[in-house]
Amino acid sequence: MDRSVLTDAQWARMAPHCHGKPGDPGRSGGDNRLFVEAILWVVRTGSPWRDLPTGFGNWNTVFRRYRDWVKADVFKRLFDACSEEPDMEYAMVDATIVKVHRHGQGAKGGLGSQAIGRSKGGMTTKILALTDALGNLVRFVLMPGQRFDTVGVEPLVKGIEFGGMIADKAFDSNAIIADLNERGAQIVISQHPRRARPIPIDLDIYKWRHLIENFFCKLKEFKRIAMRADKTDTSFSAAIYLAAAVINSR
Repeated sequence: MDRSVLTDAQWARMAPHCHGKPGDPGRSGGDNRLFVEAILWVVRTGSPWRDLPTGFGNWNTVFRRYRDWVKADVFKRLFDACSEEPDMEYAMVDATIVKVHRHGQGAKGGLGSQAIGRSKGGMTTKILALTDALGNLVRFVLMPGQRFDTVGVEPLVKGIEFGGMIADKAFDSNAIIADLNERGAQIVISQHPRRARPIPIDLDIYKWRHLIENFFCKLKEFKRIAMRADKTDTSFSAAIYLAAAVINSR
């Protein structure tokens, strides 16, 4: 995919969910497709807003409009529009760490209020993701980098039905195992050596876990995500939703 251009198929899914369309209340926006491609260019290249090519318009106008869309949760709707019905025969859970650029620090309320924490890698944010059996993103939560992966699992799976869970041993938690047993879901979680009575798992199914790792690799091709430069969780989440919308609709 070109660094800035959406395919016609991708845009056809996104267009009905954008703000500022003719017929929407209030002022109509400029070229919505060009605007979304401008945001995608920034997310893909990791460039500062001031370096946005002039062909996309004035950088400050684009940024202010971006923040308006972030506050209105438009990018989550674009992600939903570009995502097929998930295959929840199995859910896969995993986390990845992203290092926070110095430009991503300094938000009002301090680092802790923006899922930024100090870990071995310095100032980091953890993206905890839930994908379907095909490795397509379903949900994610942001946490400070030093938090345990298991902390974010409950809100991640709340209200979602699935036949089984695939995860590595970081998620071998008694609370998670108990929840899966209550759901009647198959447990395909690598067992921690300290577990007194290891639970037998299907090793062939466990190999599918590479699909969620592949998703993270694709996500980190978007440089603004691989090196968090957004001060707020809302802006960073919007960037993830837009990147995932493109990934899910390829």
